[in-house]
Amino acid sequence: MTATVSIGEFSRLTYLSVKTLRHYHDVGLLAPVDIDAHSGYRRYSTDQVTRAHLIRRLRGLDMPIPEIRAVLEAPDTDTRDAALRAHLERMEEQLRRTRDAVASLRALLTPAAPLAVRYRTVDAFPVLAVRDVVTRDAIGDWCQTSFALLYETLAAVGREPGGPGGATYSMEFFENESGEVLAYVPLADGAPFTAPEGAGFVEMPARRFAITEHRGSFEDFDRTYGALGSHVAEHDTALREPVHEIYLISPADTGDPSEYLTEVCWPIETP
Repeated sequence: MTATVSIGEFSRLTYLSVKTLRHYHDVGLLAPVDIDAHSGYRRYSTDQVTRAHLIRRLRGLDMPIPEIRAVLEAPDTDTRDAALRAHLERMEEQLRRTRDAVASLRALLTPAAPLAVRYRTVDAFPVLAVRDVVTRDAIGDWCQTSFALLYETLAAVGREPGGPGGATYSMEFFENESGEVLAYVPLADGAPFTAPEGAGFVEMPARRFAITEHRGSFEDFDRTYGALGSHVAEHDTALREPVHEIYLISPADTGDPSEYLTEVCWPIETP
């Protein structure tokens, strides 16, 4: 048996304030079953308590009101559950980023280890590469897709990489948060093959680099860039050319970001 109750009583049943209940009515989430034509008093059914509890929990998970509406109006259970799963996955990703940011902030509170810099002159070498203009926010997904294409292509033609994969980042990528990025895998000697759509063959130019290693997550790459770039500014002459990153231990090799190992290679003038 159901009954109707005043908005105040419904507030007590649902732990939602009167102000919140009025807002949910205005945005179409939870309409009262009756509104007195003269007084404007709202009354709710006890059948609506479960719906109100669900709304309260979804808002507690920071789900936007349009998405809550989609959940409530889902035509079937599968559609509703898909919307809930999508929101939970976004929350898990946000939690991961928060954890990475916290770890990075803690690292700033500890003295940095002495910077180990070495120098290397690299001859020109051929690579299979993907080149595109990429935004800073999209770089993780772009790299994952690009390296998958490169390594899958080599595997399909029976070719082993000629060394660890890497990427170059243009000045514009840092200055404008959007710029050209080139992801590559070195090519060893072997029979020629046709590059797939979206990739191509590139000859990487000979260069001299100041190099250091970055160990761990990409979240605090800025510290390594800051230290190496400062060293170069103080001891060498930097070229206004892309910085190279070489992924010695990459996300494809381990699921533990603390195990990542990346060479950061700063292009400098040859003495």
